[in-house]
Amino acid sequence: MDINRRNLLALGGLTLAGATLAPPLGHAQTPKRGGTLSLRLWDPPHFDLHAAGGLSYKLHIPMSFTHSRLVRHKTGPAVVPGTFQFEPDLAESWTQPNETTYVFKLRRGVKWHNKPPANGREFVADDVVYTINRFQTTKGHANAHMLKALDKAEAVDKYTVKFTLKEPSAWFLDTLASPMVVAMVCKEASEKFGDLKKVESFIGTGPWMLDSYRPNQGFTLVRNPSYFLPGLPHIDRVEVFVDEDNASRMSSFLAGKYDIGWEFPGQINRTDWVQIKDSLKQKRPNLKVVEFPANVMSHISMRTDQKPYSDVRVRQAISHAIDRQGILDATAEGVGVFNAAVPAALKDWALQVNQLGEGAKYFKHDPAEAKRLLAAAGYPNGFSASMCFTTYGSTVLIDAMQVVLKNLKDVGIEGKLDQKEYGAYITSCFYGKFDAMTYGPQTPFLEPDSFLFGQYSPDEPRNQSHVNDPVLADMLIRQRRTFDMAKRKELVAEIQRYLAKQQYYVTTASGIYVAVWDGALQNYGPNIGYDYGGRLLNTWLNR
Repeated sequence: MDINRRNLLALGGLTLAGATLAPPLGHAQTPKRGGTLSLRLWDPPHFDLHAAGGLSYKLHIPMSFTHSRLVRHKTGPAVVPGTFQFEPDLAESWTQPNETTYVFKLRRGVKWHNKPPANGREFVADDVVYTINRFQTTKGHANAHMLKALDKAEAVDKYTVKFTLKEPSAWFLDTLASPMVVAMVCKEASEKFGDLKKVESFIGTGPWMLDSYRPNQGFTLVRNPSYFLPGLPHIDRVEVFVDEDNASRMSSFLAGKYDIGWEFPGQINRTDWVQIKDSLKQKRPNLKVVEFPANVMSHISMRTDQKPYSDVRVRQAISHAIDRQGILDATAEGVGVFNAAVPAALKDWALQVNQLGEGAKYFKHDPAEAKRLLAAAGYPNGFSASMCFTTYGSTVLIDAMQVVLKNLKDVGIEGKLDQKEYGAYITSCFYGKFDAMTYGPQTPFLEPDSFLFGQYSPDEPRNQSHVNDPVLADMLIRQRRTFDMAKRKELVAEIQRYLAKQQYYVTTASGIYVAVWDGALQNYGPNIGYDYGGRLLNTWLNR
């Protein structure tokens, strides 16, 4: 299906992925062992998932190759992007005796990477308990809230782990399956090095092992010969390159250096794609391409605990000021989908804008109405405000920021750009430590609860806008405790309609990913999220 602005706006992005974008299945082939896969990724800030600064796609993606979880999401060309089904990883099975208890039976014979200080010892239930306790107690761990409902993890025996929750949590399995949350970490490495920040501590049970690391240049992963799934992975070596220059990345991809698109999550941003696709037809005619909505959405967050943002009319005015389609025109050839609180990529949960009821009107670009609302709130001449921002190394984001600043200025809000280095931004503005407003992309979660509870519940570290709304807090807790899927979907829909009126965050739009990979990479299926390693586990290279 040709994706353009007209049919995307008509569809709202929700039916698009499910209806049209499952990658075509290739002819059945016998997997081929060996070869080297080349990727452009990023330099990790350090190697400790739980330490301050560990909340980074730059670390989560490499960990998806080297570290395992109790459960994971199914991958492959038959999986429709934006959909997720659980399957065993370190656990061979699990049961839920009641709403607050989960019992996991572990695979036997799983081994840590054969590197000191673990030296290939067996993975057991005590390792799960250690990881969970460290997850919950490490100072500065920004994802600790994702297991807020968990009371304790216990090793029943060597191969059985019991989780007891403080309250029902319908999203508990989703949390355990997330590639950014509960990867199992090595106790011996943590104890030897004092933490897991050092590259020597990067030891897991996953399909590949870290072989070498070259700061700011790249790293090499090699096949784990003791991986617990016999015969996997098929690919022997993964070479990762760090390249922060966009022109260099484009020319390298044209020359065949990278096997998968250089932008997250293995795609090429649309502006670059339009520029080079004709050349690629000549130079790399065997490339495979699939398009689907992104779950990375950018938004303006505000200090809603302070004036002027504590006034709903000011927030609604800011939403009216933003030209969402104009941002897409400037950065993505006009192609994308408009988001409310849940990105359209999560097609089973997200509402289209025209389904948001009374709040839908605030997504319309209407500078005159924005000025009227500002005047009614006591700001007829507007106001000035700092706008915290980091580029994420993305030319697209820089262009979007310029449109946002212009839109605000058009209604009398003088945005003063406060640009920070990525690390400084993540440790401050990303966690609500800013004076007025921020603008930027949000973590691409794979379920709606993290977009909702994590960003709107009081005292949560991701609550950038300092939201404290008792009515909303009650709805957020109720959806977490609702196991009936149909009822939970209605609660999530109710929350989205409520948030559309409140505009605690002013969301812009998500792009449409152009996922690209070399035809020599067989049995590959792209999807949203950080799980590069999972998507490559069952692939092979036919060259």
